[in-house]
Amino acid sequence: MITSVTNQKVKRIVQLNKKAGERKKEGVFVVEGIKMFLEAPEAMLEEVYVSEGFGEVFCAEAEKGILADKLKRCAYETVSGEVFAKMSDTQSPQGILCVVRQPVYTLGEMTENGRVPLFLVLENLQDPGNLGTVIRTGEGAGVSGILMSRDTVDVYNPKTVRATMGSVYRVPFLYAEDIRAAVRQLKEMGVGIYAAHLKGEKCYDECDYRAPAAFLIGNEGNGLTEETAGLADTYIRIPMGGRLESLNAAVASALLLYAAEGQRRRGGSGKM
Repeated sequence: MITSVTNQKVKRIVQLNKKAGERKKEGVFVVEGIKMFLEAPEAMLEEVYVSEGFGEVFCAEAEKGILADKLKRCAYETVSGEVFAKMSDTQSPQGILCVVRQPVYTLGEMTENGRVPLFLVLENLQDPGNLGTVIRTGEGAGVSGILMSRDTVDVYNPKTVRATMGSVYRVPFLYAEDIRAAVRQLKEMGVGIYAAHLKGEKCYDECDYRAPAAFLIGNEGNGLTEETAGLADTYIRIPMGGRLESLNAAVASALLLYAAEGQRRRGGSGKM
């Protein structure tokens, strides 16, 4: 059992939680909690740590046997309560923490699931919780993949990972060194590009998204850059009441993705 907060393994976990550069260099990230452990693909798990006296108080009755079985299959190390508190990035840790290998996706893989492609393209999002919610929503709406500009917040930020509620394991994504080049590549693949924009002449639910589609979502404060927005085939708007000019990026993403999901599920367009 690890009992010292100066242990090198403990120091490494702290650095992985704090520094995106360390996560990128090692190709791993840290997750916490029973749900994140249970949903993690075993092939991706590299290390598992549990606190001394780790119990099942946070676990639903139906999950207890599953948790015990998975812990038996995965090598894990026990640490003292003090050490676990040092390693943890949460205020109320559940006593289990894992180091997970980062998956690698390609744009080609995102279109190989047999469904009509549906993409989100995120430019310079900065809020970790916002990004995590976008990823979680993307899974629910059946997104093919999420493309992000290199200046978008790190998807493996602990706050982002928590906000995904496990979707980080399942939703394909990639960071594009040149986000505009990535959008052009989507266009070459026959994907229609829609920009959520204040200048949009069409309401978002007046377009037909049954063909391959991608939604461009910009920075929380500044929206899309003119250069990126200029690549869109269509500007769309979300109608606003009151004195609002725009919605939270995660909320906007949810509206657009589910508009497309609904059309495809019903087999009809959104035109009234």
